[in-house]
Amino acid sequence: MPITLQPYDREAVVRYAHRWAYGRNPRYYDYEEIGGDCTNFASQCVYAGSGIMNFTPELGWYYIDANRKAPAWTGVEYFYNFLTRGEESVGPAAREAPMEAVLPGDVVQLSFDGKTFSHTPVVVSVGQPRRLSNILIAAHSYDSDNRPLSTYSFQNIRFLHIIGVRKPEFRF
Repeated sequence: MPITLQPYDREAVVRYAHRWAYGRNPRYYDYEEIGGDCTNFASQCVYAGSGIMNFTPELGWYYIDANRKAPAWTGVEYFYNFLTRGEESVGPAAREAPMEAVLPGDVVQLSFDGKTFSHTPVVVSVGQPRRLSNILIAAHSYDSDNRPLSTYSFQNIRFLHIIGVRKPEFRF
């Protein structure tokens, strides 16, 4: 079955992020007390804009319940690896991009120690001129909404621009 790249609903991502930035959607487990909830929240937001999960064992991106989820659903590096994967499997797809390419609905990953990326906020607004103080994010693990990216102290940053959603093309 062929897979096609389809549009990503950035407005749905932003609506979801604003709705749940300071709360927890009861359909998902809150991982705050066991390592942090930031990538779980980012995955929920991206799912709101993509509408499809990838149930490939180990390498997919999915959430069934607290104990049945892909590592990419909650792990910063796994999430990055899934989004930027080269093969054409179903689910949202992203590319690392310069700050100038970031749009609402994209995600950012921060490294506080300069070695390991450990936080995944979701972009909810991008102002002009394009600079860190004009990119607003929503996040869990230090719950935030409309927080300027410039208020974080980090050693490294990467922007993940969602290029679309790979979905199976059904032919009749």
